This record gives sequence, C-alpha cells and structure tokens, in this order.
Amino acid sequence: MKTIERYVFASFLASFLLAFLVLTFVLTIALMVQIVGFILDGVSMSLIGRFALVSFPETLQWTAPLALLVSSVLVFSRLSADSEVAAMRSCGVNLLSVMKYPVLFGLACALVGAWVNNEIVPRGHEVRRSLKNKVSVDTALEVLKPGVWITEFPKVKLYFGRREGDWLYDIQIKDYSSKKVSRTISASKALVKGEGRDVTLDLYNTTVDPVDENNPTMAHAARCTYSVKDALREESYVKKAKDFRFFELRDAIRSEKDPKSLSKLRVELSKRFVFALASLCFVLVGIPLGIRAQRRESTVGMAVSLAIALGYYLAAMWTLTMHKHYELRPDLIIWLPVVASLVAAGYLIRRNL
Repeated sequence: MKTIERYVFASFLASFLLAFLVLTFVLTIALMVQIVGFILDGVSMSLIGRFALVSFPETLQWTAPLALLVSSVLVFSRLSADSEVAAMRSCGVNLLSVMKYPVLFGLACALVGAWVNNEIVPRGHEVRRSLKNKVSVDTALEVLKPGVWITEFPKVKLYFGRREGDWLYDIQIKDYSSKKVSRTISASKALVKGEGRDVTLDLYNTTVDPVDENNPTMAHAARCTYSVKDALREESYVKKAKDFRFFELRDAIRSEKDPKSLSKLRVELSKRFVFALASLCFVLVGIPLGIRAQRRESTVGMAVSLAIALGYYLAAMWTLTMHKHYELRPDLIIWLPVVASLVAAGYLIRRNL
C-alpha cells in the first residue's frame, strides 16, 4: 500500500469507526430504554441478556452502510475542499487507486452484512419472538407496560393506565370469549395474581357492558373477580419468512407452490442481499460525490448522505409492500436501488475521477 493510499484509507477508517459508534448509539437508544424497563420490572438478567444478545446485531444492517456512506462523503469532500485531490491529480496520482481500499472495505462489509442478514438477524427474530412468549409465561404482567393494549392473552385484550406493584389502575378489558357478543369491562383498580395457568383480576368499582348474551344490559359492581383463562400457557412458535436462515429460506422457496407465498419468500431473500449491498453501493456513490461537493463536509456532506440513504432504503421498503402482486416480480424490482446506485456510481466516477 502506497503512502498516499495508506493516508486516505486511514482517514476513511477513522471516520467510519466514529460514525459507526455514533449511529449505533443512536439506533440502540430505544433498545436500551426497553432493557432498562425490563430491569425495573424485575425480569431475570438471563432473559434480558438473551434479548440484548440477539437484538444488538440487527442494527448492523443499518449502521454499517450509513457509516460507510457518511465517511466516504466526509473524507473525500474534505480532501477536495483542502485541494488535496487537485494536488494528487497534478502529481499524476490515479484517484481510482486511492479509492481502491475504501471500496474493498465496503465490499468486505457487504459480505459480512449478507452473512448477518441471512444468519444472525433471522435467528434474532426467532429468539426474540420465542423469548417474548417465554417472558409472558414466566413473568405474566410484569413486563407488560401500562398505557398500551395487551393482546397476548387468548380472547382477551387488557389495558391499564398505571401499575404499582400488583395493583393495576384504570382497567379496560375487551372480552371476546363468547362468539355471540363481546363484553367491555372497566374498573378503577385491580389486584392481579396468577393462579396456575390463569391470571386473576380482583376488580373494584366495576362496570360490565353487556352482562352476557342473554342479558344485554350494563351492570355495576363494587367488587368482582375476573379470570383470564390459560393466560400463562406457552404457545408453540410458528416461523415466519424473516425467521428463516439462508438455507431454510432457500428450501422453503423450492417447496412453496402458492404464488403469493412464494413471492413473499423471494422478496425476503432479495431484501437481505439488497440491504447488505448498500455498504458497497454507498461507498461507490459517496466517494465521487464527496469529491464533487467542493465544499466543507459539515455543510453538504451530511445532507447528501441523508438523501442517498433515504432514497435507497425507501425504494427498497416500498417494494416490500408489493409481494402480493407477484405477477410484477417484486423480488426483482427490489434490486432497482442497487442498479441505480451502480449506474450513478459509474457516471460520477467517470466525471470526477
């Protein structure tokens, strides 16, 4: 590696590491808040550790490509603004050789991203879904947050405004156990406890509307008991398309006969590689754009990076909604951001290098 190539690549790598750390911190704030909430709710550290272990790697499919894009634009726009690019040209340095190592690093990140998207992320989805079921079985209402409707219980939706220990306040219950009528039960507070596989609520200041299918009137009670049957039953987990690892997904595609289901599986497989190739595409587009900017990186670089990333990911995500229209081959359409990035990179590199 020549001195100038080593100098540029060192600057690129340092910028990438800094951007990667910042973006990882930003994208994991919500996850850390959720983990802190689990800790405060008394969830065991072993369950929290498993949850964190499978959740953090999923951010790599976003942070690595974005960090590569930011570092490409910022480093090469700084070189251009400081006239270092002009000096390289005047000394006969081929700029393609200068960008060689950043591109190879982007390719390596794309390969790692493909492995993460096909092996780590699907495993994380599977473990997290199974873990959610296990948490609901092991800790009942302790990990369920107030202020949202709880839909994990069979034939029952539960809402409570706040919780203090085993006491729930501002209770709303939607009971769908009857096929003929659904009931709404409200109470000012309730003492919650588990009895076998059931969750029992000792309700105070209760209103039931209607009482039952034979008595379609509203009733009031100072105190009553309501049981959620089989609330703590651990249900079997059925894998979805995004839970399959590469070879599982490949086998599912080969055996699937339904056109819509086949389209969904193909789109899922294509999505993983499109998201992984974002690392390489962002480097190829970011470097010539940085050279072309001719301004300080703080003014133009971030805006350009944001526009490129938004365009790439929005186009890919829009295609994900098209899997039902299998006749349009959305599994091929989703590759358009990659093709557009490579075409744009070829044009920009030819014009600026």
